[in-house]
Amino acid sequence: MKRPYYVDKIISLIQQFPAVCLLGPRQVGKTTLARFCAGVVKDQYPAVHFFDLENPEDLVTLSNPQLALRPLEGLIIIDEIQRRPDLFPLLRVLIDTPGKKQRWLVLGSASRDLLNQSSESLAGRIAYLEIQPFSLVETQESQNLWLRGGFPGSYLANSETSSFEWRKQYVKTFLEQDIPNFGIQIAAPNLRRFWMMIAHYHGNILNMDDLSRSLGINNKSIRYYVDILTSTFMVRQLQPWWENISKRQVKSPKIYLRDSGLLHYLLDIESMSVLSRNPKIGASWEGFALEELIRCLHADSENCYFWSTHQQTELDLLIFHKGKRLGFEFKYTDAPKLTKSMRIACDDLHLDELTVIYPGTRKYLLAENIHVMNLSDYLLKEKNL
Repeated sequence: MKRPYYVDKIISLIQQFPAVCLLGPRQVGKTTLARFCAGVVKDQYPAVHFFDLENPEDLVTLSNPQLALRPLEGLIIIDEIQRRPDLFPLLRVLIDTPGKKQRWLVLGSASRDLLNQSSESLAGRIAYLEIQPFSLVETQESQNLWLRGGFPGSYLANSETSSFEWRKQYVKTFLEQDIPNFGIQIAAPNLRRFWMMIAHYHGNILNMDDLSRSLGINNKSIRYYVDILTSTFMVRQLQPWWENISKRQVKSPKIYLRDSGLLHYLLDIESMSVLSRNPKIGASWEGFALEELIRCLHADSENCYFWSTHQQTELDLLIFHKGKRLGFEFKYTDAPKLTKSMRIACDDLHLDELTVIYPGTRKYLLAENIHVMNLSDYLLKEKNL
């Protein structure tokens, strides 16, 4: 599947910065994109060099990284950089060497927080781009994307059974191989149990005390587990927005599994018929639509919030975008209606517009600046702006 936004963005960043880092979960297509972009720009460089740190031969080659990398010219791609974060200080030295004809494209399966060496040693020299699973803008259809999620291996599988099996193996590999490779020492059964518990909390306020009691572990361990799943792009912690008003506001994050397909696997939902009968369908729809909106608007996590007060007034998603405050509510219902909560959110948060996203087909107005719209229609509108 073609991914023109990422291709254009990567090529633009390569031309602008000495180093570009593509971040995203395993099996999301980072390597495919890197190789494709390298093929597009190869005529601009003396050569293209590719190192995969999961390849034993490349690991041996880079056992003496300065000797291996210093003589090279052109575009140098290093895949799975989280296996050798000690390379970042060397990249800084090579980038700062006068006359060096090198451009760097590094790929990592962990967030900047987990690769903290890069932010310290390459500040001002590196650009980051998060590569995400397939989106509705790319697939142009929502049912399979919602059920299977956007990981290429799951979405493109030839049947629902094959897709479910792919996700089963993905979770197993992630827990048993990827997590230890990040240097994280947690028993796979413990993290799996926690991950399944988080799936049942999907779309709810993160309550450390409830999770601690349910799992029999302390709050510090709960926070550690949440941060691991967040740093590896499995979980989104949607932070609360605090407005300067007299009402008491919720100050704990909401938690979502970022990929709907992995959520459905952990909830043992293999088909649309099973999903339609599951009590978590509303929460699943909310998480799916929320992620699609954030991807379509290319919004940074630090610009995305939810808002809730102890008086039961809330807003599912608040995005600060191009100088505007955009509010979103997600309703898995046939015909959303205007609520008191929507009016209060518009007034208290000074929203420029509030859009109610639902799975129906009609577009209509509930009040001034409060619209009801299908997810696909909203994404198409934003894409064409």
